[in-house]
Amino acid sequence: MRDLALFHRNLRLEDNAALYNASLNQDYAGLYVFDKEYWSQSDRSKNQLKFALDSLKELEKKLNNLNVCLYVFEGSLSALKKFLHETLPNVNLHINHTTETNYYSNQLKKFSKDFPFLYSYKDFGIQINNPDRDKWARSWQKHMNKQPYNSPKTNNNLHQLNLPKFKEFKTTLETQDMQIQTGGSNSGRELLNSFLEHRCKGYSKKMSSPSEAEYACSRLSPHIAFGTISIRDIYQTLENNINNSRYRWDLYSFKKRLHWHCHFIQKLDTQPSLEHQSMHPDCDQLRPKVDRELIDKWISGNTGFPFVDACMTYLKKYGWINFRMRAMLMSFASYNLWQPWQQTSPLLANTFTDYEPGIHICQVQMQSGVTGINLPRIYSITKQSLDQDPEANWIKNQLPQLEDIDKNIIHSAELGELYKEKVVDLKSSAKKARELVWQIRSNSEFRKKAREIYELHGSRKSRVEKRKGLS
Repeated sequence: MRDLALFHRNLRLEDNAALYNASLNQDYAGLYVFDKEYWSQSDRSKNQLKFALDSLKELEKKLNNLNVCLYVFEGSLSALKKFLHETLPNVNLHINHTTETNYYSNQLKKFSKDFPFLYSYKDFGIQINNPDRDKWARSWQKHMNKQPYNSPKTNNNLHQLNLPKFKEFKTTLETQDMQIQTGGSNSGRELLNSFLEHRCKGYSKKMSSPSEAEYACSRLSPHIAFGTISIRDIYQTLENNINNSRYRWDLYSFKKRLHWHCHFIQKLDTQPSLEHQSMHPDCDQLRPKVDRELIDKWISGNTGFPFVDACMTYLKKYGWINFRMRAMLMSFASYNLWQPWQQTSPLLANTFTDYEPGIHICQVQMQSGVTGINLPRIYSITKQSLDQDPEANWIKNQLPQLEDIDKNIIHSAELGELYKEKVVDLKSSAKKARELVWQIRSNSEFRKKAREIYELHGSRKSRVEKRKGLS
């Protein structure tokens, strides 16, 4: 066997750089590394695993049609290194670049040093080498406009590896009885087509509502995170449809979010320390104390605030909720509960089927006011409840025990013994948080560091791009 395509999160056949290049000699196989310790990290969950397994099952069938086997290696990348040195010492390894948390990234760095013939390929529209924010928008556009990779070539050599094929693989991690989205490229393609054809109607407004967003949002996020469909494929399909659509305004709004997707991932890729360190390091002194009881009540949906609890209940049941509600949940934990984001971030990530570390970690920091380059925003729970669910019907669907309670009492969270005790006073906690955040932001040294952060991570156009109208 001359080539081996390593699968991690790019679980698709089409527009897959690593798989296509592995196929050129037509003597190759696919290998998925199942690391139980990776899946046992606090930010990983059975939601994410089930989506990955769904996707791999479909991928295996498509690979088999090309005479290609998909094998599974159970263990860490360091264990895989030993196995490959003993069985395939001269094999060419092909992998797509992914922006990951330290556990995986550090292992991959060590793994790569011992394999001179390991080829890594760009997937998302980020700058992997020498990132330059002044040229970033142009670089992103160039990647999105490139011709997608062709489907991989048929394999001509059935060299067998002493590993189980995916259809023989069984994991002891429970993934049954879950109400999450189905993985696989076929499902992703169906979602993209239905979104472009009709579901996008009203998207720009409906995406803020937890009830309307369930249908009006693209719901492609887990497919993008696990790579069952490439973001370039989505972008080019969108471009081919947008000008003839009755819902152009909504699709333009969606198009912006494809750009933002890579913009946020770039930050973690450029600075991996963001997984544990605030973007503005001075902000790590803001929340020195951890209250486990408060965090447990937050993540379990027992805060005493019906809208917060309803959002968390829905999220944990379906593995998804719209962006505004994610931001509100994080804002509540960081400002009203005043808990360090490093403690709450992995717990929230664990609930998401579409967990993308680069987006999640950077958004968590934004909603916690620790980036230094974004203005702090404290969400009003009462306002969001009134704005997004005025009749409280959605809240009651998630919390049936409130079915007979007046909507005004639900929105104000003044339920007394009718519901759980409130864990905090909204007004006083928000006021205190605002004072502490602005106190630390007010000195000149903080602002100096913030300017340096902006140079590294800020979204902007260069003078040349402004003149040419690039975005």
